[in-house]
Amino acid sequence: MLLLHNGQLRAQAGFALPLPNRGLAFGDGFFETLVFAGNRLRLAADHLGRMQAAAGALHLALPPALASAEGLENALGALAAANALPAARLRLQLWRAGGGRYAPPTDAAEWLATAEAFVADETPVQRADFALETHSIPSPLSFCKGPQAWLYVRAAHERQRRRLDEIILCDAAGHVAEAGAAAIFWWKDEVLFTPALASGCVAGVRRAQVLRAARAAGVAGREGLFVKEELLAADAVFTANAAAVRAVRRIGAAGFAAALPGFLPGAG
Repeated sequence: MLLLHNGQLRAQAGFALPLPNRGLAFGDGFFETLVFAGNRLRLAADHLGRMQAAAGALHLALPPALASAEGLENALGALAAANALPAARLRLQLWRAGGGRYAPPTDAAEWLATAEAFVADETPVQRADFALETHSIPSPLSFCKGPQAWLYVRAAHERQRRRLDEIILCDAAGHVAEAGAAAIFWWKDEVLFTPALASGCVAGVRRAQVLRAARAAGVAGREGLFVKEELLAADAVFTANAAAVRAVRRIGAAGFAAALPGFLPGAG
């Protein structure tokens, strides 16, 4: 397999990042998970928008090759093609260049992109429940991926231990935030609900797409801080991320209808 390091194709076998590395030392960076399929990068503009916001929050400059939706698609499409992957799941990692201690030495960013085969999985989530050991933490960086990744690692560990198909995070006050690796939505009395970013959830690219589709269809939508009981009273529940939209059949003892709202968009 091949990877992209600062725009250069390299063999993955034997590749090593030089030290010092501020991403490793301080988590001084962020990442994106993207899908390239059908000769296009899905939701490229949404990914770019989140990258721009994350770079701004971390006082980083996006590398020129990744600073436009076209550049992002060209770079990652070339990586998928180099690996002969017609459908690729891509991980793009960016971190601050240089060494130093806490004080940032530069706003320049280095980057690494890796690819693997992508196979869509929109099978329903049969068994989900609320996390007992980890809660979301709203912060200036909670909207992007990476700076608070330890939360999702802890949640995934609990999910595995409890033999769940999905786990749902709430904030410290008990408001529903998100699923372990996806936004969460529910449908009640013809109204679409999803947690606001103030809950500490990630500003998911598929989340944004679903909200746009609801507005375009004239569907009433509410973003807010909702308690667990409001989610459990839903008619239907689903998760959404860059890879898939998945119906949720059960959360704890509560079951939900299989049918999802008809306005839901395709992968885009």
